[in-house]
Amino acid sequence: MDVELTRFRVKKGKSEVVDEWLKFLNNHMEEVLVTLEGEKMYVETIFRETLDGAEYLYWYSVQGEGGQAVETSTHWIDEKHMAYWQECIDPDFEAVDLSVEAIMIPRHIRNHMK
Repeated sequence: MDVELTRFRVKKGKSEVVDEWLKFLNNHMEEVLVTLEGEKMYVETIFRETLDGAEYLYWYSVQGEGGQAVETSTHWIDEKHMAYWQECIDPDFEAVDLSVEAIMIPRHIRNHMK
């Protein structure tokens, strides 16, 4: 099981496109949840923050081993998601993986996350 929290910087001037992206994901949640199955993604949450004038998106995820990478998916939701990613996420900013210090998932739930 892989638990991650990663920060990505949004390209300047792309806040409205990020609004559209997040609305798209929320409006198509049933289809999004179908794609998570193949990724063995148990939890995926996107957070948003503006800090010192720069906008950031944070991805929190709990993922099992051996899932399909979203980058290789041919599902239309994932293709649209990745198109938004390319338009909005700043490739010049190195993503920051925050350190996992404690994982608090009850054992009876963790046993299903393999």
